[in-house]
Amino acid sequence: MVSSVYRWLKGVSLLACLLGMLSFAPSHTVSTNPPFVLPHPFFVSVTEIEYNEAEKTIEISCKVFTDDFEKALVKANNTVVDIYKPKDKALLEKQISDYIRKHLQLKVDGKLLNLQYIGYEIEEQSTLSYYQVNQVLAVPKKIEIDNSIFFESIEKQISIIHVIIKGQRKSTKLDYPDTHTVFEF
Repeated sequence: MVSSVYRWLKGVSLLACLLGMLSFAPSHTVSTNPPFVLPHPFFVSVTEIEYNEAEKTIEISCKVFTDDFEKALVKANNTVVDIYKPKDKALLEKQISDYIRKHLQLKVDGKLLNLQYIGYEIEEQSTLSYYQVNQVLAVPKKIEIDNSIFFESIEKQISIIHVIIKGQRKSTKLDYPDTHTVFEF
């Protein structure tokens, strides 16, 4: 299933885009750019957490469907949100950072981490946001994750989490309402 989710997140075929032109009446509070976004059959986020031993940092990326993210940001901030063409990019950056930092909590060896927002980018129908934790001097042995991205509004939401420590990759899937997982290395 994970590979099919990745293929879906990677992009939508030209045929699907053309069929999307038949869609009408997008929400007035959510961006319509690109204007013909098809509803997607999965509600999934993909979070990757990697320890960079050379830099002594933990690098985090979160990949979500942009339309779901806009809806979550509208709900969280009670304002119009357009990730594709923001009127105030600094405000959007703060909204993205605040939302993910609220819904993604990490503990390394019992210590709660402060995620530093790096930025975001758009990749077709997905938004990727990036975070970093500096001065992680020891190689993590235990990583606890609480991930509730979109769980407040999408009961079919799935969170796929990958953790990479010293080249060893471990993964799990959290289905609503489960938000907690632990990785030990």
